[in-house]
Amino acid sequence: MKRYLILSTLLLSGAAFANEVTTLLPAEVVERAVEEHPLVQAGIARGDAARGAARGQRVGPYEFTVGGSYVKRRVDREGEFNEYDLSLQRGFRLPGKAALDRRAGEFGIVAADFRIAGARHGAVLLLNDIWWDWLAAGAEVKANEAAVANLSADLASVERRVALQDAAPVDADRARAALATARVALDQSRSRAQIARSRLEVQFPSLPLPAEVPDLPDPVMPPIMLDILRDQALAQDHGMAIARAEADRQTILAERARRDRIADPTLGVRLFSERGGAERGIGVVASVPIGGARRSAYASQANAEARAATAEFVAARFTAEEAAATNFAQAINSWTAWQRSVDARTSSEQAAYRLRQGYRLGGVDLTDLLYAERQAQDALKAETAARAEASRAISRLRINAHDLWYAGHRTEGP
Repeated sequence: MKRYLILSTLLLSGAAFANEVTTLLPAEVVERAVEEHPLVQAGIARGDAARGAARGQRVGPYEFTVGGSYVKRRVDREGEFNEYDLSLQRGFRLPGKAALDRRAGEFGIVAADFRIAGARHGAVLLLNDIWWDWLAAGAEVKANEAAVANLSADLASVERRVALQDAAPVDADRARAALATARVALDQSRSRAQIARSRLEVQFPSLPLPAEVPDLPDPVMPPIMLDILRDQALAQDHGMAIARAEADRQTILAERARRDRIADPTLGVRLFSERGGAERGIGVVASVPIGGARRSAYASQANAEARAATAEFVAARFTAEEAAATNFAQAINSWTAWQRSVDARTSSEQAAYRLRQGYRLGGVDLTDLLYAERQAQDALKAETAARAEASRAISRLRINAHDLWYAGHRTEGP
């Protein structure tokens, strides 16, 4: 028996970290928001369609057919006769065909269930990406607000020195230009935050969002080693599971088409009455189509489709391996990049603070101060972006491994 992993529910994993959405959004709220997504609903509807198709394949394509005729016949020198006949016929699948139809339908259900799980998984990944976009934009807003505050204080200090004729008016112009540039960046980051919030509201309308953007937390490494999560993500990849189920289904359909080169018979009974009832009888009727080039062509087509589905499964496995390796590398490298960005931010902020104090004491040139302010602002933005990307990459890897938001269960395949 082949075993397939099918995600049927959205549940929280046992571990919870400060950087996860689960600390801000209740699990049942996230589950409802994802379940109501139209792509998930479409997947569920197609799953119902696959179950209906499987029932149809199980019972087969044949139905009882009732036929009959009535004839009023005139015979010279004998008179008129009422004649009629009735028949009841039904096609029957040859041995082995019904079992193949049943298994093909079962694999169709397996593939449909994986597509539902894949739709849920895709909706969660979409939520994860937009959520970190929102938090990253909110953190950038706060960073730009801090930059505006610092440059406003710098401008005030410059204006005081200009008033005391301790600085040239051009210094005030340069400080105003730097402040205006920082305000432009602030407006742009506010726009990005609003766009991210709007995307969350549109894609997940039932998801309650706080009035203010939550603080962007520091990324936290899960207790499970990332290489274990990578292996779990590969083993539970939906695309690969769908392709495998579809390849199995197409293989069965190819065998079914090969066997269908010998046509199924139609059997039935016939009742008749002739010459006004003078002749009556009951008999068995049978018919068998003579297979020809058409059935052979269909068998060749089904065999080619089975080969294509098998190749697509191999391609899906390559894609899954690539995605698992990529997500693993992104999680590792983004974590390292964030740690380095923290050091750069700390050093830049310290340098800007010292130059700010030095300028106010008259020992530092404005050009050096504005350059340090810009460096500090850039370092803060870089650290914010790296923090969000590390959290995004780690949570994506955990979602793919079903270590976050999901608890999968195994079910028997056909």
